[in-house]
Amino acid sequence: MGISRSTRLFIGVLAWTLRPVANAMMGKEWLDLAKLPRDRGIIVCPNHCTEIDPVVVGHMLYNQNIMPHFLAKEGLFNTPIVGAALRHAMQIPVDRSGAGAGKSLEVARQVLDNGGAVIIYPEGTLTRDPDLWPMKGRTGAARLALLTGAPVIPVAHWGAQEAFPRYARWIRFFPRKRVRVLVGDPVDLSRYDGSKVDKATLEAATNLILDDITVLVAQLRGESPPAARWDPSVNQQTSHGRIIQGDDGGPGLGPNLPQDSAGPAAPAAPAGRAGPAGQTGEEQ
Repeated sequence: MGISRSTRLFIGVLAWTLRPVANAMMGKEWLDLAKLPRDRGIIVCPNHCTEIDPVVVGHMLYNQNIMPHFLAKEGLFNTPIVGAALRHAMQIPVDRSGAGAGKSLEVARQVLDNGGAVIIYPEGTLTRDPDLWPMKGRTGAARLALLTGAPVIPVAHWGAQEAFPRYARWIRFFPRKRVRVLVGDPVDLSRYDGSKVDKATLEAATNLILDDITVLVAQLRGESPPAARWDPSVNQQTSHGRIIQGDDGGPGLGPNLPQDSAGPAAPAAPAGRAGPAGQTGEEQ
């Protein structure tokens, strides 16, 4: 059974509304689109470095006739207008306390069975890495993949953070920015076929997903990633919520503090960033 006509219509209206804004804000280059499976439901795992990257990823998928379905905080589903819109578009509620995990999994299964794309950010929130590399992740995407057998497609994007820096207050329309999106090969999780879906397995599978995303981000940036993935807990940061931002409105560092608080000194950026660039693609 495919996605209902009313759901497609609703998402189409939403796309019709948002695409002109996205096009006005940023030029775009979509790379390796042929790697997107077209005959089954998929789990799409992007990096997460700006609040507007769901628009970037959703736009790319919708233009390939793949219906995007995002995980969203459960509280949004309880609001009168936004909640109704999210439910109608088959977006997926997430209870971060863990109590509603079964409900989220069931809705995600329905989306996958209907050939849609479930978009899960493995990092769980905007990256805390000072240079916006993918940080240590959470296990939701790996769990869904191992329980359903759906392929995990890593996706990297770069450039949208220039239009809307992490935790910024406004969009920077000028000069017009350019975003590049690169689709990777399905993550090879075959080593876990038949394995018990326990904590160790989920963490190992999550690391494989993040490794593939990081490789793609490095290709787009033309740089080498840091040797170790950023771990918020080691750096006295909570796993969710805002972090302090710089005086210029750009990415902030340090633990969760009020924006008018003086945060700790920024850690030194990891060394070894030089690397080969090179990808060609198509303008859509």
